[in-house]
Amino acid sequence: MKQALLVIDVQAALCSGPWAAFEAGAMIERINIVSARAREAGVPVVLIQHEADDDTLAHASPGWQLAPGLVSAASDERLRKTASDSFHNTDLQSLLGRLQADCLVVCGLQTDFCVDTTVRRALGLGYPVTLVSDGHSTTDNAVLPAAQIIAHHNVTLANLDSFGPRVQLAAAIDIRFAV
Repeated sequence: MKQALLVIDVQAALCSGPWAAFEAGAMIERINIVSARAREAGVPVVLIQHEADDDTLAHASPGWQLAPGLVSAASDERLRKTASDSFHNTDLQSLLGRLQADCLVVCGLQTDFCVDTTVRRALGLGYPVTLVSDGHSTTDNAVLPAAQIIAHHNVTLANLDSFGPRVQLAAAIDIRFAV
């Protein structure tokens, strides 16, 4: 199987200031480990950036930019999106086809929105997913702290079995790509 790494919404406005994700800096460090291993193995890295009409995530605004500290490379693919689902009204599926990717490694923001929705859509489209269990984050909500939301989604996504393909959990340190 040929993998692709999806790095979802690791953007400046979501990693610092009032919308900063839980332990964003540590998450970015772990994503950098995974993405470096992917690049070394020739696995495509797809950097996905959310955009909205508001000032926070307006295309090309300071908040829309990749988060400081997130390492990118000229070889990385870039994809803009406007919905929680990274496949919705984007070229992601055709890009993955061009890259001949048939399984995905997923990390990024926010656990309970774009990561969750993209993982579920990927499963529905037939892609097995490895979710970097310590490589996604979110913010507290009115009911749960971010750490509980992350833990809940790790368990929930790994237990989905109705799509056929499954989600495997792996910590960043354990992610390996075949060369």
